[in-house]
Amino acid sequence: MSESARNQARELPDSPGCYLMKNKEGTVIYVGKAKNLKRRVSSYFLPNRNAKTAALVEKIDTIDFVITGNEYEALILENNLIKKYNPHYNILLKDGKSYPVIRITKEKFPRIFKTRRVIKDGSQYFGPYPDGMKLDTYLKLVGDNYPLRLCSGPLKERKTPCLYYHIHKCSGPCIGAVSEKDYGVYVKEVRDFLSGDDSSMIKQVEREMQKSAKELDFETAARKRDQLQALTVMQKNQMVEDFTTDSRDYVAIEMRSYLCTISIMQFRSGRLIGKALYRAECLGDETETLFSFLVQYYSDGDTLPQEIFVSCDIDTELLAKYFNEELRSPVYITVPKDGKHYRILRMAAENASRDVEKRLRDVDNTPSLEALQKELGLEDIPRHIEGFDIAQLSGKYTVASLIVFRDGNPSNKEYRHFSIKSLEGKIDDFQSMREAVGRRYQRLLNEGAEMPDLLMVDGGKGQVSAALDSLSALGLDFPVVGLAKEHEEIVFPGDRESLLLDHSDPGLRVLIAVRDECHRFATSFNQRMRSRDASFSLLESIDGIGPERSKRIMQKYGSVEAILSLSPDELAKGASIPKNVAERVIHKLSF
Repeated sequence: MSESARNQARELPDSPGCYLMKNKEGTVIYVGKAKNLKRRVSSYFLPNRNAKTAALVEKIDTIDFVITGNEYEALILENNLIKKYNPHYNILLKDGKSYPVIRITKEKFPRIFKTRRVIKDGSQYFGPYPDGMKLDTYLKLVGDNYPLRLCSGPLKERKTPCLYYHIHKCSGPCIGAVSEKDYGVYVKEVRDFLSGDDSSMIKQVEREMQKSAKELDFETAARKRDQLQALTVMQKNQMVEDFTTDSRDYVAIEMRSYLCTISIMQFRSGRLIGKALYRAECLGDETETLFSFLVQYYSDGDTLPQEIFVSCDIDTELLAKYFNEELRSPVYITVPKDGKHYRILRMAAENASRDVEKRLRDVDNTPSLEALQKELGLEDIPRHIEGFDIAQLSGKYTVASLIVFRDGNPSNKEYRHFSIKSLEGKIDDFQSMREAVGRRYQRLLNEGAEMPDLLMVDGGKGQVSAALDSLSALGLDFPVVGLAKEHEEIVFPGDRESLLLDHSDPGLRVLIAVRDECHRFATSFNQRMRSRDASFSLLESIDGIGPERSKRIMQKYGSVEAILSLSPDELAKGASIPKNVAERVIHKLSF
């Protein structure tokens, strides 16, 4: 980062607009919007910024800006600038994101084809279809069995037909070779199948498959089998006719260091029709990254869902205004705090979290670990680091999280959580730390397992001293440090002075990654405990479900999500409850 970039930030106007950060080569590496350009851009250069921002800000050489009339205009401009420059540290959609649909055009002689765009011109749509290969197989089958026109655009009269007519792939409406009524019969059969009203095509292909198998024509039988599978999937997944009927998307973001993954789950007519992950290396925080993603994801003409549920507090009013005014689609956007939508969003977040963790494991952190060894004065490279954090809610659900990093990357299978038992309702982070550390390393001693090269606790002198108390009681001696969040201050035991490193220091970034993962893991477990209690209460509010039955159901299935995946018959049999009670449970949990 050049000093001139910092000075440029101070000189920006107190106006809404967009800013473009460039590296020494003049390449735009990040684009952002702001209500107040000076205040927003200057925040990147504050001394207490996080390590991710500090590391990436080092790449900034110059800052350009464009003033707009208001924040809404800045949003529109930001989206256009991102598309123009493709900045490395903005969230960018590089994958085909939307699921295809089948369109039956509203014409005298309709066309039937795959598309990712929905045009409100009276055409009929079916889908979306997450399995594109089976959709292609189905459309080929339609082409083989129905001579529908394949030309694009409005039908034009011709004196001579095209090649498709001569090879019997088209009935020739352009030359008057087929009547509108007879052509309509073909379209109706395809429409009836897509609507789930007709299974004749499935039965026909099934007969052909069995016939080929009897004749030992296994190649044809295998092809017919694939067609049958495609047809079955197609009919099973019919959704459409009206995209606005119970259409919901759940979008969750997870960030670790500069790595970002966004998970989206799409529900249509009450069914999950697909999910996808989008990856990026981002400079922005979760809020601005998710906001930018949503603008890009929905701004290319695809039909918006009726509702979007997101995992962090974005400016929902501004985003809804954009969808309403630019895309003419009113959308309800919110951050659910509990209930069914919260539980589904949590599943999306779990998908994103696992993906980020996998990406982190692929990173070689040896240079960062060597830097940390030097800064802390350790005898060995800290290849095995363990971290603790405490989470509680007003003294209830107090839990400690233990996370393990090996070679600078998370080792999720070794994570543990501890429900704190010694507090009796009191709030005492120090005692919680003593208990968790004591239980962890007493068990490692009993098992003869290896001890960590470094123990890091989230907090200051008090937490470090509490951890040392438990280690000393067990006769253990290995390095312990704390990380105080306000200034990312590394705290040592005893009289050794705390250490303040530059936020871009690679060693410090390892400790911050450990601390952040500790906090995430502790908080997520705390939320699961609250959710479990809420699930018991929700079940017991249903007529016919008391404490004993709710306990039996939760022991059997573990979560509301698992229960919702069952049919009433399956729930009744698995939980040993009457079918009418199971039906009430499924109904209540679904709304």
